[in-house]
Amino acid sequence: MTATTIAIIILAASFVGLILLRFPISMVLILSSLFTAIYLDIPLAVIGQRMVQGMNSFSLLAIPFFILAGQIMSEGGMALRLINLAQLTVGAIRGGLAMVNCVACMLFGNISGSAAADVSSVGSVMIPQMKKKGYDADYTVAVTTSAAIQGVVVPPSHNLILYALAAGGVSISSLFLAGIVPGLVLLTGLMITSYVIARKRKYPKGEPVALKEVPRIIKDGFLSMMTAVIILGGIFSGWFTATESGALACVYAFILTFFVYRDIPLSHIKTIFLKTFRTVAMVLFLIATSNAFAWVLTYLKIPTLITESLLGISDNVILILLIINILLLILGAPLDMAPLILIMTPILYPVVTALGVDPVHFGIILILNLGIGLITPPVGTVLFVGCAIGKVSIGQASRALIPFFLVMVAVLLLLTYVPAITMWLPNLVNG
Repeated sequence: MTATTIAIIILAASFVGLILLRFPISMVLILSSLFTAIYLDIPLAVIGQRMVQGMNSFSLLAIPFFILAGQIMSEGGMALRLINLAQLTVGAIRGGLAMVNCVACMLFGNISGSAAADVSSVGSVMIPQMKKKGYDADYTVAVTTSAAIQGVVVPPSHNLILYALAAGGVSISSLFLAGIVPGLVLLTGLMITSYVIARKRKYPKGEPVALKEVPRIIKDGFLSMMTAVIILGGIFSGWFTATESGALACVYAFILTFFVYRDIPLSHIKTIFLKTFRTVAMVLFLIATSNAFAWVLTYLKIPTLITESLLGISDNVILILLIINILLLILGAPLDMAPLILIMTPILYPVVTALGVDPVHFGIILILNLGIGLITPPVGTVLFVGCAIGKVSIGQASRALIPFFLVMVAVLLLLTYVPAITMWLPNLVNG
């Protein structure tokens, strides 16, 4: 056996072994990288340099700003205002609360860009409300958790920014544009599924909104949605970078939450900052360790080996994309989304580009695929949060999720093999 082969075995065995021992994924990445570097006599300072280099990017500043803006809005009651706005459109039909849930998750995801924030904020309001109106607990959790996945696809998803950085500079604005239509397609599929199940189970119709409440609901919803307008409008118009748009969104969310809505006292900002710093620290350390791990993968030429292996199976883009989708769906079940983006992008990116797949198109495929993993046992982060809010077991929620899961996979395959759905808007705007 060559030294390279032994090093690959050490890297793979330590990675799998540490995961099975339930080490945090960041520690798994750095420890497996260190073990491999020690065997290969690579100076450990190189690993440290790669970690620092992984965080040395101006574009990364957008992530803390988006996380802070989402945290302010989550704590400040914007989710409830967006739920009321959604109630105006689809709330009065049978199973209307379920569809309100889907639309509200879409609207809030369009602001927070996070599935976890989506299910925490919208779910804490909608799940108890749906249960009170006679909806089954497992169904309420299934609707909320599956609808929350829209937050990873629609802009301003920070997962799209992670992909852009891991792919080596794919346009963030193009990725944001590419996520809009797929997000709407996913929303349509989830709403149809919700409606069909609601009719089958004879869930009640929603209550119409009082006419006198309509102006206030529209005003509050409009003010809340302006956060997304600032972020997306600034980026798409070219007036601001993603980082600058994120900073402006934080200022706007701060003013709206503490001086317009005033749902929480100004003293609560300390708690918001602490939660944000904790999340940002975890994300940045993960990016640093992932960059070191990716460098070791490249040093061992693992991406090249995988590219040659997959292209050796076939040069048929349909078959290769199917294999990649199956692989990502399997990996998404036991592993979290962010590390998989940072690990799998350097590995799969050369494969898809060699087949002529647009990097922006592949980014949406990757993000939606790994987003589905967030509701897939045994390590579905979003599913766990939804079950905790709805007070149902993972098994109950998983069974109720099956029709939503199948619809999401169908949407994934549709987006995979009909790239025009994803690329229409970026091509229209960018020419």
